[in-house]
Amino acid sequence: MILPVIMAGGSGSRLWPLSRGNYPKQFLKLNSEFSMLQETCLRLEGLNHLPPLLICNEEHRFLAAEQIRLLKQEHSGILLEPFGRNTAPAVAIAAIKALDSGQDPLLLVLAADHVIQNPNAFKESVSRAKPLAEAGQLVTFGIVGDKPETGYGYIRRGSPLENQQGFIVDRFVEKPSLEIAEQYIDSGEYYWNSGMFLFKASKYLKELKQFRADIYEACIASMNQQSVDFDFIRLDERAFSVCPDESIDYAVMEKTKDAVVVPMDAGWNDVGGFKALWETATKDEQGNAFSGDIIAIDTEDTYAYSDDKLIATVGVKDLVVVSTKDAVLVAHKEQTQKVKSIVQKLKSEQRSEATFHREVYRPWGKYDSVDSGERFQVKRITVKPGAKLSVQMHHHRAEHWIVVSGTAKVQIDDTEQFVTENESVYIPITAVHALENPGKVDLELIEVQSGSYLGEDDIVRFQDRYGRVTGK
Repeated sequence: MILPVIMAGGSGSRLWPLSRGNYPKQFLKLNSEFSMLQETCLRLEGLNHLPPLLICNEEHRFLAAEQIRLLKQEHSGILLEPFGRNTAPAVAIAAIKALDSGQDPLLLVLAADHVIQNPNAFKESVSRAKPLAEAGQLVTFGIVGDKPETGYGYIRRGSPLENQQGFIVDRFVEKPSLEIAEQYIDSGEYYWNSGMFLFKASKYLKELKQFRADIYEACIASMNQQSVDFDFIRLDERAFSVCPDESIDYAVMEKTKDAVVVPMDAGWNDVGGFKALWETATKDEQGNAFSGDIIAIDTEDTYAYSDDKLIATVGVKDLVVVSTKDAVLVAHKEQTQKVKSIVQKLKSEQRSEATFHREVYRPWGKYDSVDSGERFQVKRITVKPGAKLSVQMHHHRAEHWIVVSGTAKVQIDDTEQFVTENESVYIPITAVHALENPGKVDLELIEVQSGSYLGEDDIVRFQDRYGRVTGK
């Protein structure tokens, strides 16, 4: 049986300002009504697989859980990495978890932030790889490239296997120059390295133990001290902290004698930047890909995205224009790999735009910071049906809540009350309070904060159904 292992970590910084530290690209709806993580789950249909096992960062756990819930799909758990240690340890902890069930499934290792335009071809390649993995080989999927790419690693195929379903891996190659990439594509012997794999859980751990015992031992130790919280499986942070940072390719695939490659021609793209996003998007007759409120005159081969305001372009070509509620990016399409440098500069200046959108998602819903100034802040808050914010208090701010739609159940110290549309309530400084949506539709309200300090860390939390310590 196949157990999909979906790696949903990463920051996607080359897609800033759409993708940010607290809401990276795998959770975004870019060219679909579904997020990239959701698309990864949906394309598994028909593979006769176990519910997928997810791996993500601690801070993204509620995003991952909510997006799977919205699909009305089951999962086999969400493994939380206290910090990133690359793909070799991530897959190791997934393999250990898989073996805990008493089974030895085939792990189908997938990234949550890739686009595959032909799901049927994807599933056909997985089906061809399945008997190879069952026989004890470690399968990597090589993408049949249609052009030279300098942003991908490559896999050179060796001798064909007896069943003609794949090839022995001759070698893995780092990202090449354009000239060498052209030679690779012309030869027909090289594939793009997709970072997707299929192998037995036990086989992977056996090879990892042989070639990188340090990674193996650290992962075993961290999983021996795991804790379970709702759907979340937490590793022991101290044990995992000593684990080396290493990729599957370096740790295992380049060393094992059992590596094979199965070709895949499925319209794969890792969407590593806005040019790749433009390439995978639906375009008009002028080669433009637009999302949102866009008016374009004499505009060609341009990608434009707006989530809240009108973008108008005149007489431009090969541009990327992205507008969010708090940032605007304008770049030449051929220079978009440098967007990562903007994120690095934002981080060096400790600017919040590197990590947070103006609209911030929480396990209970979301809030949008509409306006702020000296001693005040205005937020639009959305609370999901049945959700409740923590029982908390603030030392430095008071709050006014005005209900726009829905019904709020409000606790202030020892009293509870219901507040409905067009009604408001005042929360004094140091009052112990909580907000809950007892209804079946979203609760929308405006929160006006006033006080000497308005930071999110001015929260003393007494009870929280989501197990959080800091932040709303």
